[in-house]
Amino acid sequence: MCLIGFISKNAISKNLVKMMYEAVEDIKKNNKVRSVILCSLAPGIFCAGADLKERAKMHQSEVGPFVSKARALITELGNLPMPTIAAIDGAALGGGLEMALACDIRIAANSAKMGLVETKLAIIPGAGGTQRLPRVIGIPQAKELIFAARAVDGAEACRLGLVNHSVEQNDSGDAAYLRALALAREINPQGPIAIRMAKLAINQGMEVDLSTGLAIEEACYAQVIPTKDRLEGLAAFREKRRPHYKGE
Repeated sequence: MCLIGFISKNAISKNLVKMMYEAVEDIKKNNKVRSVILCSLAPGIFCAGADLKERAKMHQSEVGPFVSKARALITELGNLPMPTIAAIDGAALGGGLEMALACDIRIAANSAKMGLVETKLAIIPGAGGTQRLPRVIGIPQAKELIFAARAVDGAEACRLGLVNHSVEQNDSGDAAYLRALALAREINPQGPIAIRMAKLAINQGMEVDLSTGLAIEEACYAQVIPTKDRLEGLAAFREKRRPHYKGE
C-alpha cells in the first residue's frame, strides 16, 4: 500500500502539481504497491482547489498551459494500474474533487464538503470534472451541481453515489482515512495482477459497447492465466490455506 498525503491547505499550485506528478510517476513504476490512498494531512481540508492567489498573478497566456498540466496529473492518477482510494476528511472543492473523482473509490467523512464550484468564478471545471462527475452520478445530477456551484456534505454525496461510503467524523479528524485503510487491507491480500487486470477491464469496458467490453475482459483474463499467482490460488484452495501472492 502507498499513501499520497497533502500538506498545508493543499491548494493546487505549480509546486503541488510538480510534487504530485513525481509521486504518481514513482508509484507507477513500483510493482510492489498494491493500493494507494490519497489523503490530506491538513485538518478539515482534503484539497481546497486552485491556488487563487497564484492564479491571480498568472498572465492570461499561462493559465491554459497550467490547467493542462493539472489535467494531465489527474489523468495520470486515474491511470494508475492499482486501486486508488480517496479519503476525504475535509473540503474537496474544484480541482480537489476532480482529484478524488479520478480515484477508483471515494470515502468521505459526513462533515466533508465536496463540490465543483468553478462557475462561482466564471470558469468551468478544467481537470476532468465535467466528464468524470456525470459518469459517476449521472448527467442530470452532475449538471445541477456544476451549474449551481453547489457543495454537498458526505452524507448527501453518498446518497448521490459520489462517494462509496460516508463515515461519522471522529475527534482526530481522520475517520475517512481509517475507513480507507481498512478497505485497502481488504484489497491488498488479493491477487495483485488480477486486481490490476480487473481495473483495466472495468475502466476500458465502460467506454465501449458490451461486445467490445467482453473482448477486453477476455484479453485481460488471458493475462492472468500464465501467472504463478493463479497457480498459488488453486494450490491454496486445494490445501485449505490462505494464498500468498507475489504479483508474479
